[in-house]
Amino acid sequence: MDHDVTIRTKGLIKQFKTRKGAMITAVDGVTLQVRRGETYGLIGPDGAGKTTTTRVILGLLKRTAGESEILGYDSMRDTYAIRERVGYIAQQFALPRDLTVLENMRFFADVQGVTRSAQGRRIPELLEFAGLTEFTGRLAGRLSGGMKKKLALACSLIHEPQVVMLDEPTLGVDPVSRREFWNLLGNLRAEKGVTIFVCTPYMDEAERCNWVGLMYEGKLVAHDSPDVIKTMVPGRLLEFTPSHFVPAKRRVEAMTGVLETQTYGVMLHVFVDDLDRRRREIESLLAAEGITCSGMREIEPRMEEAFISLIRRQGLIAADAPTGSPAAAGL
Repeated sequence: MDHDVTIRTKGLIKQFKTRKGAMITAVDGVTLQVRRGETYGLIGPDGAGKTTTTRVILGLLKRTAGESEILGYDSMRDTYAIRERVGYIAQQFALPRDLTVLENMRFFADVQGVTRSAQGRRIPELLEFAGLTEFTGRLAGRLSGGMKKKLALACSLIHEPQVVMLDEPTLGVDPVSRREFWNLLGNLRAEKGVTIFVCTPYMDEAERCNWVGLMYEGKLVAHDSPDVIKTMVPGRLLEFTPSHFVPAKRRVEAMTGVLETQTYGVMLHVFVDDLDRRRREIESLLAAEGITCSGMREIEPRMEEAFISLIRRQGLIAADAPTGSPAAAGL
């Protein structure tokens, strides 16, 4: 076994039986590795299979086929060993609303079997880490959404886990709180060397990860660093806003040298083989149709564009699928 690998799956499959007896494949042959001290992001839209994959790895769901383990412990056989060493925040992490911040910390510490003497050391440290020291007496039910997420993270760390797994921890949280939460994760990895595995529908959060797995319809369609994944898109990328969107899109995507088009709000993102030449041709062609192009410029592909391009080339989505987080607007 490679002791530098903390999470591993090989050919992981999870199927569910419908009420009519049909089999639905939620996780379809997923193979991945997460190395010690990494932040790994499992990215994809709702229904991609992220949550199911996470729950199987944790041993909360029984796998149909394949392999899955954490820290060398098999997900099906060694669930108690895994829970002693892993912190987990579920998608609907339920903090007791009628307990204060401090009472929640003590409650989860007791659940994890943390001794009172250890609690006396760890709880103040975690409250300071999460920025909750001044709110120890506030009821959890009266915390803001961002503060609830921070408290959930602090509670998941009370037993000093080696691995933390988070299922869409920032869903529904405002952008400032999202950024603060991710700063906490970065500090946690830097200071404690904790391995972080996070599922998210937000493509911009993938930029904060060391390694990313892109999931769609149960399949892992890419598995690499964010920088490498963004180089997988074809050609160079032009962005502009046409005065008449639908006819402009139809004309541009039929042009020679246009490799791919994507929709981003009212803007067109156009991948071309020759930037200067195709830019002139696009402007000339659309001008002849009475269509103006505002703000035309080259931009660097982001995770949204890379994700759409990768799965489109596999024939998994239609050519007019929009981009835009979360998870490329659900594709």
